Amino acid sequence: HQIPYQRVDHRPVYTCDEARQFVPPIEGAETKNLFLRDEKGRRHFLISMPADKNVNLKALGAILEVKGLSFASAERLKRYLGIEPGSVTLLAVVNDVEQKVEVVVDAALWREERILCHPLVNTSTVSLRREDLELVLGILHHSPRLVSVPSSE
Repeated sequence: HQIPYQRVDHRPVYTCDEARQFVPPIEGAETKNLFLRDEKGRRHFLISMPADKNVNLKALGAILEVKGLSFASAERLKRYLGIEPGSVTLLAVVNDVEQKVEVVVDAALWREERILCHPLVNTSTVSLRREDLELVLGILHHSPRLVSVPSSE
């Protein structure tokens, strides 16, 4: 689709702190991405927010009208998004061809000019213009739901 991006390669990173330490400088908003499920495991959510935000899961569950919102297992992550822990990224919806995962993005993050994402592995980081990321998600039939992700602080 000829979508421009910038890419840097680096050692594997598993946390936002490691990303700040080991990812070479690249323009864009740092993100924290969570793969969550409801209490019955019927609904799954890919949440993307600014890296410095700590989410209040109970309050987010109320916004999403979901009971018992919690972290999904590594097995569910692999089954629904085809990736390993530490590689959670908005781009992983490329593997969700049945559109079982709901994409939720923090409204403040979506106002950024560029957003950083892993390209399905945690050994690289790409920077995409927000408009281009929106185009990619649309092509993949995963238009994001924008919410103000509640903070636990």
